[in-house]
Amino acid sequence: MKKYILIIISSVLIFSACTKDFETINENPNATENIDPQFLLANVISVLANENTYTQGFRLSNYLTQFAASVEFERIDRYEMGTNSEYWQILFGLLTDINSMQSVNGTNEAYIAVGDIMKSYIFSQLTDLWGDVPYSEALKAKEGITQPKYDTQESIYTDPNTGILAVLHQSAETLGSTTASINGDVMFSGDLEKWVRFANALQVRYTMRISKRISDFSNLKALVNSGKLMESNGDNAVLPYLNTAPNQFPLSQVGLGLYQEHRMTTTVETILKSWNDPRMEVIYRPSEKSASSGEPKYTGLQNGQSRETISANNIDLAEISLFGSIYRDVPNGVDALFMLYAEQQFALAEAAEKGFIDGDVEQYYTEGIKAHFNYLGLDVPVDYMNQESVALAGDGNLEKIMTQKWFSLVSNGHEAWFNIRRTGFPVLTPGPDNLNNDRYPLRYLYPESEQATNAKNYTEAVSRIGGDNINTSNWYD
Repeated sequence: MKKYILIIISSVLIFSACTKDFETINENPNATENIDPQFLLANVISVLANENTYTQGFRLSNYLTQFAASVEFERIDRYEMGTNSEYWQILFGLLTDINSMQSVNGTNEAYIAVGDIMKSYIFSQLTDLWGDVPYSEALKAKEGITQPKYDTQESIYTDPNTGILAVLHQSAETLGSTTASINGDVMFSGDLEKWVRFANALQVRYTMRISKRISDFSNLKALVNSGKLMESNGDNAVLPYLNTAPNQFPLSQVGLGLYQEHRMTTTVETILKSWNDPRMEVIYRPSEKSASSGEPKYTGLQNGQSRETISANNIDLAEISLFGSIYRDVPNGVDALFMLYAEQQFALAEAAEKGFIDGDVEQYYTEGIKAHFNYLGLDVPVDYMNQESVALAGDGNLEKIMTQKWFSLVSNGHEAWFNIRRTGFPVLTPGPDNLNNDRYPLRYLYPESEQATNAKNYTEAVSRIGGDNINTSNWYD
């Protein structure tokens, strides 16, 4: 896989795109009108990929999805969710940059279509994390709309003209027929066919996201039959980190204390040991004590424990596994993630299991497992698929599919969390010191800036969704 510089220096840096109110969210005062679209595209892809994987994925969602357990400081492991307002600001800033890319001199229909794919991804992040959000009136300060209405999650996904699924479909159609080209594509090197496959794979992701709320799966069937979905790990929507500054995986550069804050969980230990799964040895490392003794063991920590509880239970952290060397010792050991081929195959396995599409459930499922093993540089063990804990056998198929999918999404933003909320699998138990009355959280709170700068529309949205709290369900849940 060709390596690219991850952090692109352009006149539209993300920190100048971040803002505190809708006037600046809708119009970036630092944007240069005449900047070449390739620099804007490179910046959007690289910043968003890094944010999704490191801050949102490794630092936050890995706790919610019980890939990581905190030993002291990360209270999100105890469901102190907060607003995640910085990400809200980053996403709206990147949307502004995409608008600039689509309108500056030198743009073309390929840039516009790729920009619409990235917009769809960003808006899906916003609505999946917060619920109803500004969509149809967002980014329109130049038109006099500084307090945009909040659109319903249903319309954001399903509006036949402007919804996420419709926009992705049209973008794929455009890229499939255009003669235009793009530069600055640090993910797919300007290969528009790969962008088509990514857009179509996202349609699979989002169709399954809202599958409890729709009954027409004809578009999903058409995608399966199109021959234009991801076909292998070669189509993965990822951006490699590099071995040189400033483009390494951030965890390899931070202080040791932050690295040691992220521990393997008892959830992971229980599930992966029941599968006899060698992926454990890639994602995690043996505990310090067991490695020193010459008998390496992988041991997890229960999620949601305070420092006092860990101490009272006489838990020796030297006997608890950390994340593996690919996260810490190798600056380019992991990729910045948007979507893997494995995820698509698990989604198709779920769709086939539920009768939404034709096709062999087991074939999709097996291909998803194989793809994730291969992505990590492993082969599937000879007898792996024959194990009772892994093999599909009718009852329990959905749980097995979703649990395998869950593990394939480690550090991939909040995607595993969205699937857990939607399906209930794997079944996760809140830790003993959780701060949410033993309830599993379903969203972040709206940023406080919304109450100050867009109060009327914020209030209407809160009333419509059932309250601005972390236990309010999304429409599709």
